[in-house]
Amino acid sequence: MEFTMGGRLEIRITPADVGKRVSVRRRPEGDGAGAEFTDTVGVLTSWNDGVVSITRKSGESVHIVESSLVAGKVVPAAPARRRGPAASFRELAAVTARAWQPVESEPLGEWRLRAAGGFTRRANSALPLGDPGLPLGEAFGRVERWYEERGLPAYIQTATGAEGTQETLCAELERHGWRREVTAEVRIAALAPVGDLDADVTAVRLTREPDEAWLSRYQRFSTPGPHVLRVLGSGPAVWFATVAGEAGREAPAAIGRCVVDGRWAGFMAVEVAPEHRRRGLATSVMAALARRALDEGASAAWLQVEEDNEGARALYDGMGFAAHHRYHHFRPA
Repeated sequence: MEFTMGGRLEIRITPADVGKRVSVRRRPEGDGAGAEFTDTVGVLTSWNDGVVSITRKSGESVHIVESSLVAGKVVPAAPARRRGPAASFRELAAVTARAWQPVESEPLGEWRLRAAGGFTRRANSALPLGDPGLPLGEAFGRVERWYEERGLPAYIQTATGAEGTQETLCAELERHGWRREVTAEVRIAALAPVGDLDADVTAVRLTREPDEAWLSRYQRFSTPGPHVLRVLGSGPAVWFATVAGEAGREAPAAIGRCVVDGRWAGFMAVEVAPEHRRRGLATSVMAALARRALDEGASAAWLQVEEDNEGARALYDGMGFAAHHRYHHFRPA
């Protein structure tokens, strides 16, 4: 990372650059001899009372004492993607929301309040995609009251790490006492290579609705009530994949879900029974669903994976999926 101009370190950012992506260098605490500088890259979300706040693409907020800065500059809003389909955050946010729809929703300006009996944070969180029509503090309070009326914890889903994402909103949530609980990556890839994976798909059965066997493998609920089935069945064109288990066992060896929405195919709920792992079944499920999505005209793929799921991240790396942005669920502390 280069900050020098004519052999000098320069601070070329000011409070007027709040909202821009910046790169800064600061002295370490204590300023010990021989200690290395620390570099931070992210969106400048505030500069108040001698403290500079930067939100990294991971969603982490970094607070830096202004007097410790030795260099800083504005950098491009987001690095150019090297692979995968072109996609904006707004497009992906809309596509991913249509693939996992709530049972109940209500607008709050350009935000959307969503509820589904508590089944998954995605279907039970506010989705902010514009102006809520209220000062942010009032909007946060309205979100809390709306979920309290339904006996649900209040969540707001935000995104970081791409052009047009919501680093400033994340910083405001933290300032009002909200905290991140879960972070996941939204990954994208070209769809054809997923369909071309070397996988045996002969044992993969595709259906339009989940049957009892499919539901018995899915791990996100204890009893599949109507709200669960509503969410699972939501989306423009939904497919469920099942690989049967051993004879005499009701639960499948593997399952998956795919939603086809225009050029996009979204993959969710890919699960393999522990005793059947490392046999390529997840790859078979993905390939079978991708081929069906290609037949329906899709050309791009997306999925979501939590940051601590190393096994799934490695699997999707091998299929060509690359991180586009991260999303977070904030909850009042």
